[in-house]
Amino acid sequence: MMSSPGSAELQTSPAGHTGWALPYLLSSAEAPQPSAEARGVTACSWTRPTGPPRSPHPTQPGQSLPASLSAWTPLLASQLHSPLPGQPRCSRTDPLFLPSLCSLVASPLCPLSLTPTMQPPSGLEEARRPASDIRVFASSCTLHGLGHVFGPGRLTPRRGLWAMAILLSLAAFLYQVVERVRYYGEFHHETALDERESHRLTFPAVTLCNINPLRRSRLTPNDLHWAGPALLGLEPSEHTAFLRTLGRPPAPPGFMPSPTFDMARLYARAGHSLEDMLLDCRYCGQPCGPENFTSIFTRMGQCYTFNSGADGAELLTTPKGGAGSGLEVMLDVQQDEYLPVWKDVEETPFEAGVRVQIHTQEEPPIIDQLGFGAAPGYQVFVSCQQQQLSFLPPPWGDCSSVSLDPDFEPEPSGPLGPPSPSPRPSPPYSLTGCRLACETRYVARKCGCRMMHMPGGAPVCSPQQYKDCANPTLDSMLRKDACVCPNPCATTRYAKELSMVRMPSRAAARYLARKHNRSEAYIEENVLVLDIFFEALNYETVEQKKAYEVSELLGDIGGQMGLFIGASLLTILEILDYLCEVFQDRVLGYFRNQKRSPKHASTNLLHREGLGSHGNQVSHLSLGPRPPTPPCAVTRTLSASHRTCYLVTRL
Repeated sequence: MMSSPGSAELQTSPAGHTGWALPYLLSSAEAPQPSAEARGVTACSWTRPTGPPRSPHPTQPGQSLPASLSAWTPLLASQLHSPLPGQPRCSRTDPLFLPSLCSLVASPLCPLSLTPTMQPPSGLEEARRPASDIRVFASSCTLHGLGHVFGPGRLTPRRGLWAMAILLSLAAFLYQVVERVRYYGEFHHETALDERESHRLTFPAVTLCNINPLRRSRLTPNDLHWAGPALLGLEPSEHTAFLRTLGRPPAPPGFMPSPTFDMARLYARAGHSLEDMLLDCRYCGQPCGPENFTSIFTRMGQCYTFNSGADGAELLTTPKGGAGSGLEVMLDVQQDEYLPVWKDVEETPFEAGVRVQIHTQEEPPIIDQLGFGAAPGYQVFVSCQQQQLSFLPPPWGDCSSVSLDPDFEPEPSGPLGPPSPSPRPSPPYSLTGCRLACETRYVARKCGCRMMHMPGGAPVCSPQQYKDCANPTLDSMLRKDACVCPNPCATTRYAKELSMVRMPSRAAARYLARKHNRSEAYIEENVLVLDIFFEALNYETVEQKKAYEVSELLGDIGGQMGLFIGASLLTILEILDYLCEVFQDRVLGYFRNQKRSPKHASTNLLHREGLGSHGNQVSHLSLGPRPPTPPCAVTRTLSASHRTCYLVTRL
């Protein structure tokens, strides 16, 4: 509230101090003459006058000043405008003048103009610093030690030591960060092995093939004409002698071979039939038969798979482990149907028995490479343990889960590698499936056809193509290992332990001969028993894991940051915020100043001189009525002359 001339307000500060405010013009003409005691006070040395106790409440407008305060009014005016004769004028550069004056009145508002030659309070100087000032940032930044380097004052050895310590700590921190990032960039992995229990396991697929691909009783002169050179190495002139060895009549005069020939039909017609080989079958003690097997072609001819899951068939499971809790079959290898060894060729077998492969339902069998043998005259026990493997994709590993297309490209580009993804539905990716698709593409590229056991849409090779191209090409490829197939990201395999005993015993030979209407010698030479079961209902998991996760990298960086420089994520945000302030004040401010007019530039320069220059002089000091100012106000710029009034308050 504004007071009328000749009045004053007594205000009480928050701390309980009271003081007289002078919001009006002090004039020597209106004020009474100072007393002799007042005249003896030097203008630059002030003490609070004695007088009656102040009222705890401010006076109302129109009331007269107390006698003690009225006595000081002409003295204040005379010292500011026209000092009395014989009294020294208070120096404008004397820093004790205004604080001493304000200590007298103890007012929240001190409406006295201070010459700019006085040093403003340090708090005001810090407040006037822009946010982009490095000292302001260092005083509030949570980065340890930064305030000791960029504090106020000149450069001292202590500040230099602090700067050296910060630089050494920052270098150690950056070294550790680079080392951790480099280790993370190597993408290490570790393998975890675990064993888990299960109440029921899915039984694997079991594929078995007779080592002899074709039965001698089913071959015809037409078969020998087309397939004899490829399968047996027979020349046309040797067909008659070979038929006599088989016990078959020679080709009649005028024999004409068929214009076409299909190798797959030959193996389906002349291969060993499961109905003839399977003498007995049991699964978990329950009877089974040929209907539980699926026919499949491999490089060994026509084979049969138990529990294949083909055509949506339900997969069999086993509730317990041990012998008798899996598949048990008795097979007749039919050695009297084996083809005679006419000459030494690669495809002519010398052994008798069956080849067996245990695999999952998702992968095709490669029984000629991965199968194990079972010989007649023995009962073979195969104890299995399921293993579930999980691999990591690149860059931690090299696994793949992309289905493959076995069809070859007419114009391949680049070296032979994993086949391209198939656009049509295909079985899940597996290592054996990838190898089979790769072999198919390789043979189809070289020969223009595929072998009968290979998938894809290429035509099946003729017997002559088998002999001249397909078999030599495939054998050469297997020797060179030209296929590059990554591991599947998730797969299941079966570890096997084999043991065997002689069968049949002398006591059982006569019974089996009578049961199957065979001789005892035939039983000993042709019959075998295959018993496949789980060792236990536990399974192993082999899992690749990332050795160094992103969370561990961030944890290491955070730990090194806290150890060496005492910073955190918020410290980084503080630095970024400071950089934004620097950009706004220095860069954007520079362009804003360039766009201002010269008039505005000169006005701004004058304004800055009035506010911030400590060496600038003000022509005179004034005391007069002013609008009410908040108690915490510090500076006031006069709009008329752009002069600065530093207001010192005592609350």
